[in-house]
Amino acid sequence: MAEVNMQKAKEIFDALVDMLDTRDWKYEKFEEDLVIKSGIKGDDLPIEFIVVVKPKNQVVQLLSRLPFQIPEEKRVDAAIAICVANNGLVDGSFDYDIAEGNITFRLTTSYRESTLGADLFEYMILVSAGTIDDYNDKFFMIAKDMMSVQQFIEKENA
Repeated sequence: MAEVNMQKAKEIFDALVDMLDTRDWKYEKFEEDLVIKSGIKGDDLPIEFIVVVKPKNQVVQLLSRLPFQIPEEKRVDAAIAICVANNGLVDGSFDYDIAEGNITFRLTTSYRESTLGADLFEYMILVSAGTIDDYNDKFFMIAKDMMSVQQFIEKENA
C-alpha cells in the first residue's frame, strides 16, 4: 500500500512541478520530501509558501506562515479576528498558534481516488495568495495596535 501511495504522490508532485515550469514560476524543489517552496509579492507584505504532497493522507497542502508574530498582549484580539476571517472563507483557513503568536494559512486538497491537474494547482496558489494578501496587513495592524478587533469586525461585516 505504501508503494502505491508513494507512486501516486510522486505523480502528483511531478504534475505540480510541470505546472510551475509551464508558467515560468520561480521555486525551489525538494523532491525527496515532495515539497515546493516559492512566493509571491503581495500588495503590502511578501507571501512565501510551501506546497507539500503528503502520501500518508493523500493530500496536497499549501502552507504560508505570515512574516510576523502577534505580541502577547494582542493574541486574544488576533484570535478573535482570525475566527471572524475564517468564518467568511470559502477555501482554506488561517491556523493560529496562540502560544507563539504565529499565523499560518492552510489550503488542502485530497487526491484520493482522483487526478489533480495544473488548473487546480494554480487555483490553490492564486486563491491562497489572494486570501493571504487580503488579511495579512489587517492582522499585522492588529498586532501593531493600528487597528482594533472591533474595527476589523466592522470591515468584515461591511
